[in-house]
Amino acid sequence: MNNPSTPLLDQVQWPSDLRRLNPDQLAQLADELRQEVISAVGVTGGHLGSGLGVVELTTAIHYVFDTPEDKLVWDVGHQCYPHKILTGRRDRIRTLRQGGGLSGFTRRAESEYDPFGAAHSSTSISAALGFAVANKLADRPGKAIAVIGDGAMSAGMAYEAMNNARAAGNRLIVILNDNDMSIAPPVGGLSAYLARLVSSREFLGLRGLARRFARKLPRPLHNAARKTDEFARGMAMGGTLFEELGFYYVGPIDGHNLDQLIPVLENVRDAAEGPCLIHVVTQKGKGYAPAEAAADKYHGVQKFDVVTGAQAKAPPGPPSYTSVFAKALIAEAERDERICAITAAMPSGTGLDSFAEAFPDRSFDVGIAEQHAVTFAAGLAAQGMRPFCAIYSTFLQRAYDQVVHDVAIQNLPVRFAIDRAGLVGADGSTHAGSFDIAYLATLPNMVVMAAADEAELVHMVHTCALHDDGPAAVRYPRGNGVGVALPAVPQRLEIGKGRIVREGRQVAILSLGTRLEEALKAAEALEAKGLSTTVADLRFAKPLDETLIRRLLTTHEVAVTIEEGAIGGLGAHVLTLASDCGLIDNGLKLRTMRLPDIFQDQDKPEKQYADAKLDAAGIVDTVLTALRHNSAGVETARA
Repeated sequence: MNNPSTPLLDQVQWPSDLRRLNPDQLAQLADELRQEVISAVGVTGGHLGSGLGVVELTTAIHYVFDTPEDKLVWDVGHQCYPHKILTGRRDRIRTLRQGGGLSGFTRRAESEYDPFGAAHSSTSISAALGFAVANKLADRPGKAIAVIGDGAMSAGMAYEAMNNARAAGNRLIVILNDNDMSIAPPVGGLSAYLARLVSSREFLGLRGLARRFARKLPRPLHNAARKTDEFARGMAMGGTLFEELGFYYVGPIDGHNLDQLIPVLENVRDAAEGPCLIHVVTQKGKGYAPAEAAADKYHGVQKFDVVTGAQAKAPPGPPSYTSVFAKALIAEAERDERICAITAAMPSGTGLDSFAEAFPDRSFDVGIAEQHAVTFAAGLAAQGMRPFCAIYSTFLQRAYDQVVHDVAIQNLPVRFAIDRAGLVGADGSTHAGSFDIAYLATLPNMVVMAAADEAELVHMVHTCALHDDGPAAVRYPRGNGVGVALPAVPQRLEIGKGRIVREGRQVAILSLGTRLEEALKAAEALEAKGLSTTVADLRFAKPLDETLIRRLLTTHEVAVTIEEGAIGGLGAHVLTLASDCGLIDNGLKLRTMRLPDIFQDQDKPEKQYADAKLDAAGIVDTVLTALRHNSAGVETARA
């Protein structure tokens, strides 16, 4: 197979090709793989540092294990680009995160080498356990390997899975990719030697024999022998916690040293013991100087110059909604010492890193633990603080029971700042904030508002800060605002009251959130066709401005609601109001515009919204279709 004049990576399309290489060729292959990742992400942008940190580990796993028969599950999937290149997708790697291209995460529909889709954290061990137990029950061969980062191990779900892992026996292997502050002493020659030793079949066999012998001893001596074994290995390597959860712990080992990785993985693959955890220490951004030097290790990057590492800069424009929120919250905290902020491992993504600089004692990053974040905020609120819980819409889903049980039922004034509401572009369906209107507006006691622009967001942060009568949420999208001037003095909005932005007579557009700009464009187009159009910014999905909505529905020929959310949100609530008030019986022409009932793939946000028909052209088409429709009753804009 091997042609010495051809780069090794050109000779490897599938893991089966990789396994034909000699072990001494793997370091060269890894170097070529790393350069390919850098080159590809330079073109597409995306998650770079995490992938660079697992190049050798990815190579070693596919070399040692029989993927795809052995199931490899990557936690989150930020680090899966090298994996995609080695599993038949190199020819498409420069379509990453583009419309019609490869997903930036693992995806079942994309390859049999992606047995489980992931883009949220801490799911890998549970999924791998499912694969392992299924194989065990069906008496099929095959291991399940979960690769999980040290950050993802801060989530309780990882430990819930580990607590049940004994059922998988030796079919489950967890690789802890420790790429931040190491949770063990520095990796060195001694620890690498010990890791190889304790994972070997000879050691496991001797240990098993010793255990069987110890069981025959009187209980005090048996317990002493067990504790001596744990203490000896804990002194050398750590891992007592994992042992208590039923895992055999191996490590730490150097995750960039293939001479250490390969034999340890082979030993664990062939072990007859129960589930095993391998602690691998890696360096995020490894092998690319600009990434190694960057504070975030180039976790997420724009397109960049491979030689210099300089990232493409977006043209100057309005501030991002995230930065507007952060500045507004800091201003509120300067006025009120009870205000504090909580994030779940996303301080920069939510803007709370700047809040933490201003108020370090009132800022809390709880790690990847959204459930804890919400209940922690509830406790703060119950004790008189004014907590803001800043979590992406898609991540708040992970804490829904806490929102219901710990906040809404108790009517506690927790303020939810919901970033990334609506569609999010290149991150695709796993990160889209499609459902928060529906899952929050259905809850008693909850106030749900959506900012139409930057100024409205400032007003809504101020309103949340002063709202002590129960929980409140403000949602806003990813990206930049529309360029409106920020208010020097924020306004406290009346709860449940919208505003008329443009007055007309025939058509009413009821907008929630940042579709307002498209609604105003649609109104101009409709006016050009002779249709006088009202545009209302409802501001609140809950409570609804019933007085305003009833007036608009009874004084216009056609009414259209539009929102950046899934079915079950604003439109459903307006329809319910119309039904309860008997307006439908009067031949009301009401149309609801919302995200289509699909999971939309990644693309540019403007293209996603156009595909969803949530742009000005879509609004105009919906209105004209409704006017041409002769039958009475309620009809939605799309099936």
